[in-house]
Amino acid sequence: MRAVSTGRLSITSYVVLGMIGLRGPSTPYDLKRGIGRSVGYFWPFPHAQLYAEPERLERMNLLAVESEDGGRRRKVYTLTGAGRRVLREWLASPTNVHFQMRDVAELKLFFSELGDPADVARLAREQIGQHEQRIAEYQQMQDRFGKIPAVAKRMVTLRLGLEMEHAALRFWRSLADDPLAADRASAGAQGNSGQAFLATPPTKP
Repeated sequence: MRAVSTGRLSITSYVVLGMIGLRGPSTPYDLKRGIGRSVGYFWPFPHAQLYAEPERLERMNLLAVESEDGGRRRKVYTLTGAGRRVLREWLASPTNVHFQMRDVAELKLFFSELGDPADVARLAREQIGQHEQRIAEYQQMQDRFGKIPAVAKRMVTLRLGLEMEHAALRFWRSLADDPLAADRASAGAQGNSGQAFLATPPTKP
C-alpha cells in the first residue's frame, strides 16, 4: 500500500475530492463541467487547476487514476480510502474563516466620491440587471432540480445564493432610486468617526 503524502491541501484540493466523491469516477473535464454547474457559482477558480490538482492528489494517494487504452486516453480519477478519510476530516473540522466577498461593484462604490456622481446611478442600474439575471438563473435551477431526490440535498446552497442575490438587488434598487444616498452615508460615517471603515487621509508633516 502506498503511503499518503503529507503535502499541503488547499480549498481546490477539497473541491476536487468532494466533486469526485459526489460524482464518482471523473475526468478533469467532468470536474470542470460539474463545478461550473454547481460550486463554481460561489467558489470560482481557474479551470487549469482542475487539470493539475488531480495529478497532485494522485501522487499523494488521495486519488487513484486509470488511463483509457485507446481514443483520447483520458485519465479517470476515483477517491481512495485515504482521500475519503481526508475529505471527511475536513468536513468535520471547525470553519472559523469569515465570509468573503470579492465584488468589483462594491469597490467602485467605495471609491465613487473620486468619480462623476452619475457613475453611481449607472453602476446601480448595471448591478440591478446582473442580479435580476442571476436570480432568474438560480430560480430555473431550483425549478428543474429541486425535487430530484439525488441532488435535493445539494440544493441547500442555492437557497443561500438566492437570499444573497435578493439582498443585493434590494440594495442596488434603493441606490438607483436615490443615488445621493451613498454621499449621505459617507458623510454620516465620517461624522461618526467610523475610522475602521474609512481610508484615513495621510497626516501632514
